[in-house]
Amino acid sequence: MEAFISLDAVAAPLARINVDTDQIVPALYLQKPRSDDFGDYLFHDVRHDAAGARRGDFVLNDPVYAQARILVAGRNFGCGSSREHAVWALHDGGFRTVIAPSFGDIFFSNALKNGLLPVRLPEDTVQSMLAELAAAPGARMRVDLRAQTVTRPGGEVESFAIDPFARHCLLEGLDEIDYTLTQRARIEDFERRRAADAALSHSTL
Repeated sequence: MEAFISLDAVAAPLARINVDTDQIVPALYLQKPRSDDFGDYLFHDVRHDAAGARRGDFVLNDPVYAQARILVAGRNFGCGSSREHAVWALHDGGFRTVIAPSFGDIFFSNALKNGLLPVRLPEDTVQSMLAELAAAPGARMRVDLRAQTVTRPGGEVESFAIDPFARHCLLEGLDEIDYTLTQRARIEDFERRRAADAALSHSTL
């Protein structure tokens, strides 16, 4: 997993609430292998009309957001089904962080496990950010995981909370298996002591 330390990038405003995982990646693509570029499926049915043409009114179709890596969205982002593919689609589509007032619980957990940083900020703060970004298309923001801060287009700095273990894993680029492997020496020591205790117990029977 790619480490996340800080990010200075174009931020795209998605001023919608209740963006569910089916909107993020339609069910049609759930049978695709992880080796596929899921960025090709990101918001597929929202980005295209019935004829397959890109909708001019969908924010991510604007060329100014072609290099966006930060997504600012409305409350309850990632609600709906538990598909991990939604996180894959955002990650493969270039996004490394999503800022919203609230997230679907399973989406939030899946994001942290896949190198995508979900940042919760108060609703009035996010609404103000969305207005700033809409007024200045292509504006940049900075997300600093070490400092746990978001720097808005105008320079104001907002602080966010994150679980310490999740923060550690993101900073170090560790998924859960990688983290377990960092504890290999302790695990092996425990197993040796357990085996020795079992052998001693057996010998005294």
